[in-house]
Amino acid sequence: MEILTGNELISGGTVYLDANNRWVEDLQAARLFSKDETAERDAALAATKAGGRIVSLEIEDVSHDGDRIVPKRLRERIRAAGPTAPLTLNGQVYERQRLGEDGHVSI
Repeated sequence: MEILTGNELISGGTVYLDANNRWVEDLQAARLFSKDETAERDAALAATKAGGRIVSLEIEDVSHDGDRIVPKRLRERIRAAGPTAPLTLNGQVYERQRLGEDGHVSI
């Protein structure tokens, strides 16, 4: 099985394509593509590239561990739980940084 992942251009946050063709922050909400859904997967990639809002698009191999989606590559497991992902620590939820439409990123 595969998922589509990328980074939101404005915030840099890791996002995943869900079943409604929306880009979401939750890995567990990602749409799972089977190996015979390459046409649908590739169409979603093309549409996303045309939009310009999501960059660094990747196709990631994943497995199902019970009810959880688990990326096979260590890199993607780190991205899913890393500094651009929402974090729950001691019951406190820390959201990732969000920029407004008029926000900017220093270069």
